Amino acid sequence: MVELGILFGLLAGAALFMIVILLRRGRSRTQNAEGLLIEQARRVQAGRDKGSFNALAVHNTTPTMTDEYRRS
Repeated sequence: MVELGILFGLLAGAALFMIVILLRRGRSRTQNAEGLLIEQARRVQAGRDKGSFNALAVHNTTPTMTDEYRRS
C-alpha cells in the first residue's frame, strides 16, 4: 500500500512540475518584428504546400479515380 502511495505521489509531482513549467512560459506570441515575419512566412509557405501537395495537384485526379482504388 505504501508503494502505491509513493507511485501516485511521484506521478502527481511530475504532473505538478509540468504544469508549473507550462504556466511559466506564458501564452504570449512573438513580440519582436523578426519573429512575426518568420511566423508570417511559415503560414504563407504552409498554405502554398497545402495547395501544391494535395491529391489533385500530384496525381491530376481525385484519389478515388486512380487505378489503385478501382482494383477490387
